[in-house]
Amino acid sequence: MAITMSDSAAQRVQTFLSNRGKGVGLRLGVRTSGCSGMAYVLEFVDELHDEDTVFEDKGVKVIVDAKSLVYLDGTELDFVKEGLNEGFKFNNPNISSECGCGESFNV
Repeated sequence: MAITMSDSAAQRVQTFLSNRGKGVGLRLGVRTSGCSGMAYVLEFVDELHDEDTVFEDKGVKVIVDAKSLVYLDGTELDFVKEGLNEGFKFNNPNISSECGCGESFNV
């Protein structure tokens, strides 16, 4: 089981953590939402929980809870700029469909 990050995502998270002045890493999770069933959740982590699994890639810790890991195994977190828009992109090999707006997915 693994979660990885592109170089651009790792640099972006390191910048956010540095500007924030604290934090262990980035939590990646899923929640029930949207028209396709699940949505990604990203948040900074200040302290770890016993049930967390920690992956480290390119010097950044990615923390995933046990329930989310089933849906996220093998995912690569990327950071992309497209025109005036920029944001994190999830390259998740487990998804079977996504909604038209790209905000939610199904496995």
